[in-house]
Amino acid sequence: MNCKSIILAALVSFPLLTTAQSSGTSGLLQALMQGVGSATLSDAQVVKLSREAVKEMDAKNPIAAPNDPYAQRLSRIVSRHRTVSGIPLNYKVYKVADVNAFATADGSVRVFKGLMDIMTDSELLAIMGHEIGHVVNRDTRDAMKSALRRSAVRTALASGSGTLSRISQSQVAGFADYMLGAKFSRNQETEADDYSYGFLKRNRYSVMALATSFEKLAKLSGGGGGKVASLLSDHPDSASRAQRVRDRARKDGLTR
Repeated sequence: MNCKSIILAALVSFPLLTTAQSSGTSGLLQALMQGVGSATLSDAQVVKLSREAVKEMDAKNPIAAPNDPYAQRLSRIVSRHRTVSGIPLNYKVYKVADVNAFATADGSVRVFKGLMDIMTDSELLAIMGHEIGHVVNRDTRDAMKSALRRSAVRTALASGSGTLSRISQSQVAGFADYMLGAKFSRNQETEADDYSYGFLKRNRYSVMALATSFEKLAKLSGGGGGKVASLLSDHPDSASRAQRVRDRARKDGLTR
């Protein structure tokens, strides 16, 4: 199935253009059946489901080999950040032309070739900081739990049996699509922006990289090129997000 772009717009949600693909295979189906068997989903179950979903995504997209220039560049950028806020992270590059990136509850971070082509190293780190912020803030886990519960309810109603264990292949596909294309709330986006700002500041990187990354995405988004998802989507808009970073940096004495 063709999954929606995940954009970073939340930086993790540009539901518009990508062709990153995923399919509901038996592995993910089994994980889902185990995961929604009860009304309460544990963090461990959500992490397991995330890992299964990313495994499916990785199998369906071209991944840069360790000796590939894109993989080497990413490895250099994140060399100091294999674990963030106690969460082990694993990074890979999708050799896909779309401008995109995403992170999932299990600590998987995927960056698209198209994004790497237009961003500096510092800007890529800022975007990944935002995506990781969604993981640290538990936004990704909460979104998955919500999707699973909704799927479980639909299954129970459709079967008429009251059981939550019967999940069809199409429902698995629908869940994957929701997980990858879901948008976060305005407040969650702002908090992820703040996390990235703090991450850059703590590690002595330029916080202005976050502002310039938003500005580049805003320019692409408004240019009609069709290669940027809604990341920066509508809440809040990318220009406002960039200005907010600039205002904060001035207040902190990090720029004029």
